[in-house]
Amino acid sequence: MQLAIRHDTVYRYEAPVHYSIQQLRLSPLTTPAQIVTQWHVDAPGKLDATRDAYGNTLMTLVLTRPHTEVRLRVRGEVETVPLPDGRLPEGEGPVPMQHFTSPTRLTEADAALAEFAHGLAPLDDAASVLDAAARVAERVRYEAGATDVTSSAAEAFALGRGVCQDHAHVMLAVCRARGVPARYVSGYLDPGEAPEMASHAWVDVWLDNGWVTVDVTHACFASEKYCRLAVGRDYEAAAPVRGRRVGGVSESLDVSVRVSAQQSQQ
Repeated sequence: MQLAIRHDTVYRYEAPVHYSIQQLRLSPLTTPAQIVTQWHVDAPGKLDATRDAYGNTLMTLVLTRPHTEVRLRVRGEVETVPLPDGRLPEGEGPVPMQHFTSPTRLTEADAALAEFAHGLAPLDDAASVLDAAARVAERVRYEAGATDVTSSAAEAFALGRGVCQDHAHVMLAVCRARGVPARYVSGYLDPGEAPEMASHAWVDVWLDNGWVTVDVTHACFASEKYCRLAVGRDYEAAAPVRGRRVGGVSESLDVSVRVSAQQSQQ
């Protein structure tokens, strides 16, 4: 499948910012699951590119002149392949597997979430992982605005509401409570009739010496309708944009993401 992606991010500040640094994980990698045919990131300054500890493309933008706006523009095309039973055709990656069994602030299970996790069937095959994802999505109903990027898995679970980031964090907490390696995935989705889903988050779970990739929000395997941007232990390690600034007082954020898809020509 061919995915055409447009992603615009604009930060506006009430007063001039004197210094800002942004870390961007906005460039997907070509892997056995996807081929990046075109990709470009526009920013109001030089972008220094490297790889982070997880192997993601990491771009850093530093602005030292006064500014009241930061505008980021992404345009790209990616060709993806079907993933039977959600199996990724790739290995472990650069990070030891035990790293993905350790909870983080955003994915630590409290007593209620741990009880939920241990009440599920063993996570020993793709079908059981998919069933667990469905249970999480059922327990944490999708509702935009109910949480924010600082909300933890335990908080979203107690609230019973959240978005894709929360679903991913709760699923990670479940897996890690059961000793199963799992990682957070940020990326894009052909959203169909739900354009607000174009910027998305899901999880990879390590089973039988391979990754199974699962969209918890939709309780399905993440396959050719998905473009992967970055992976990490949680949102903070894989966020598309994170930064710090000096000055600016308050800020406003506008984000627009559009993904359109068509079948690849055979």
